[in-house]
Amino acid sequence: MGDPEFGEAWAYESIIGALPGIDVSERGAIAIQFLVFEVAAIALAAIYDLWIALPAATGAVLVATAGSVEMLRITGYARRESVPETYRRLLFGSSIEVVLSVLAYVALVTHLFVFAPQQGTPLLENLLGQEPPILVVYFALLVLWDVCYRIGTGWWASVAALWRSARYRFDPETARALQRADLETMGFGVLQLVLVPFLVDFPVLLVAVVGHVCAVTAVTGLSVLLLRRRTEHDRATPT
Repeated sequence: MGDPEFGEAWAYESIIGALPGIDVSERGAIAIQFLVFEVAAIALAAIYDLWIALPAATGAVLVATAGSVEMLRITGYARRESVPETYRRLLFGSSIEVVLSVLAYVALVTHLFVFAPQQGTPLLENLLGQEPPILVVYFALLVLWDVCYRIGTGWWASVAALWRSARYRFDPETARALQRADLETMGFGVLQLVLVPFLVDFPVLLVAVVGHVCAVTAVTGLSVLLLRRRTEHDRATPT
């Protein structure tokens, strides 16, 4: 992977770039991410006879991997020279996506280990049994963090995009590139609906995921609309 400038990289890009002796392509990094997690999921399912949990684990791994793909595609559009530096630094360098991800993850863990058991609908128990293996729980929480990080990134990318579209005007070519970035953000949000079949019996998590997807879709949709209207206005208005 290339080394983006300081202040213009997602947190996970910075971590990968800081690892000594590791230099892989973007496709290679994504393939490694998927294979490591999916092979681990299959191995744990085989060792502990937890095949019932494998479809949910695979769904989460797919969402996390797709999130990596979308993040890299967004960076390709957002790092164009014609894009304002303030927007790039806000999007990549603020690390607000990490803060949002931590909040989402803490809320999820609280739900899994406190709220759901009190309501008699423990998701982990349904998937992993009454006494789940420690290693399986560790892996599950790791994958869930990966998913929450992508969800937090989607939140922040959509909010930053709306701020950018309302604050700046762009030439038609740059506007089209940024519209593509926004559509990538929207598309990744919609892709998270893959998790819905596993949450049908857990209304709080179901509402949280569907609500998140609707919110990201609405905010990025508004950003795209602003980009189109303001660009068309600039075309029609002599400078």
